[in-house]
Amino acid sequence: MLYDTTFGNLADFAVGTRRLERVAIASDDCAKRLLRLATSIGDIGLRFDGARRLRDGDVVHADERVVIAVAVAPDDVLVARPATIAAALAIGHALGNRHLPMHVDGDTLVVRYDPLLPALFAEHGVAVTREARVLTQPFRHAHAPHGHA
Repeated sequence: MLYDTTFGNLADFAVGTRRLERVAIASDDCAKRLLRLATSIGDIGLRFDGARRLRDGDVVHADERVVIAVAVAPDDVLVARPATIAAALAIGHALGNRHLPMHVDGDTLVVRYDPLLPALFAEHGVAVTREARVLTQPFRHAHAPHGHA
């Protein structure tokens, strides 16, 4: 089966008496335009055009017997809580110089775990914790041409 859209999200999808199957995917898979998922009913192919991407809980198949939804696996991340705007700018700049993708989530900065990063955060006086977190959007690298003068 090949689909180019989802059937909705479990947050507002009526499963009813059907069996619910969750298929685990990595957060990096959410950014893919083409994806193949192995399920109890066989392989399901997904093909997305444009900006549409998978999210945790998206329903990728539904029939009278089964509802199949994706379950995004938690990522190993560092969550930083800069106390000031200056600290946020300094750590954001330091992470940008390392070309590390980062998310801003409220008053926190989220980056993929790297054993060298806690020392960088400490150097800038920024509190950081290591967490397993299901991301609402995958980390993506910006592929813009640039130079270092």
